[in-house]
Amino acid sequence: MTGQPRGDTANPGDTPDPDGPNPPAPPGGGRPLLEVRDLTVHHGQLRALNQVSLTIAAGEVQAMIGANGAGKSTLLRTISGLKAATSGTIAFDGADVGRLRAERRVAAGIVMVPEGRRLFPSLTVEENLQVGASYARPGPWSIERVYELFSWMPQRRRQLASQLSGGEQQAVAIGRALVANPRLLLLDELSLGLAPVVVARIYDTLPELLASGVTVLLVEQDVSQALRVASRVHCLLEGRITLQGEPSRLTPAAIEEAYFGLSNGGPVAAPSSSGAAE
Repeated sequence: MTGQPRGDTANPGDTPDPDGPNPPAPPGGGRPLLEVRDLTVHHGQLRALNQVSLTIAAGEVQAMIGANGAGKSTLLRTISGLKAATSGTIAFDGADVGRLRAERRVAAGIVMVPEGRRLFPSLTVEENLQVGASYARPGPWSIERVYELFSWMPQRRRQLASQLSGGEQQAVAIGRALVANPRLLLLDELSLGLAPVVVARIYDTLPELLASGVTVLLVEQDVSQALRVASRVHCLLEGRITLQGEPSRLTPAAIEEAYFGLSNGGPVAAPSSSGAAE
């Protein structure tokens, strides 16, 4: 875990009990863009998520933090339709999307940038962007606008993705997601394996994404980065949300306790019935 937050003191339960029946309401009291309720997911016999609930209002940036194996990537994959839920519901703009195939969710506006970028290495930059447009919704994002966002791309449009640096590949992966014109953009481990200066440059694109109407849920191990950009932060530990709230109200001690499972100076005992996995 990197970085320390600033802000007022708060208890780990800054919001209603994450294991309770009602996730926090979105700001302003309107209908949330995304509502995940009591989501449980298994990998075989292994329980990766255990009754996870959260809501995201349109225009927000929310962050999911936690150590390796906490279930963060599983959450994004389940929301995007790449992983089936065992139980619970996923509602997008008021409609139940839990049974929709992944491509149908993309067409509805849920698009993910996966961990590790997952570009097609034998395709060019532009060809990778064209893949993202396959299920595109009408909207403001096009390949040309992605080129405006990442000014180095037009000169490299015919270069193979395999010849790009890690930061450049991450930019192409974000661009591939944007040309689908998402309403909800899921970013999985955006900073993984990248130099801090590259990470900062990529995160600097968030204001333009929000201005275009994109809502963001990101997974981060870099806690300081998550606290800097998110309006609300959730911490996952062994498949459960152990902390959630506004960054300014979460203390370093509360985050450390939730992140590592510490209680009264010692570790919290692992659940006897299951573990968790990414």
